[in-house]
Amino acid sequence: GRGFAFRRKQKIERQYRRLLRKGRKVHSQQDDQFTDTYPEHLKHLYLAEEEMLKKRRHRTPEDSALSEEKLNKAEDTCTFSYRSVVTEGKFKKKTSNEKAKEEYEKIKAERARKKEEAERRKQQREEAQRLYKQKKMEAYKILSKKTKKGQPNLNLQVEFLLQKIQQNT
Repeated sequence: GRGFAFRRKQKIERQYRRLLRKGRKVHSQQDDQFTDTYPEHLKHLYLAEEEMLKKRRHRTPEDSALSEEKLNKAEDTCTFSYRSVVTEGKFKKKTSNEKAKEEYEKIKAERARKKEEAERRKQQREEAQRLYKQKKMEAYKILSKKTKKGQPNLNLQVEFLLQKIQQNT
């Protein structure tokens, strides 16, 4: 009674009902599309477009050749077509998955930018430390030199202090 076939049948029925609901939503959106959402100065264009679409839907096979030419001419004069309006609406709506992907990409880009900044700061700090150690080493070598008898070389120390004073001023 409630085996595989029954569950499969119920699944197919749910999918069919879902399709019917989607179809009803699309038709209701198409009917309301040309009236309220457009600016007043363009409304006459959209109303004309709506009338053409209604004529196209309710066309009989006999007058299809004549009306087809008229509709094509009218479409050429109209700046907006029904298809472009529908596709613009589709692009505005984003699914939750697309929103999540965009959010993820933003976070990923932000992390990459922060990581790059941290790396740059680290390199600058390392370079500054290397220069500082090099200066210290040079100063140490000059100040630690000794004479033949083992006494500190005061000539080199005084020259070093003189250079330091000249650099500061």
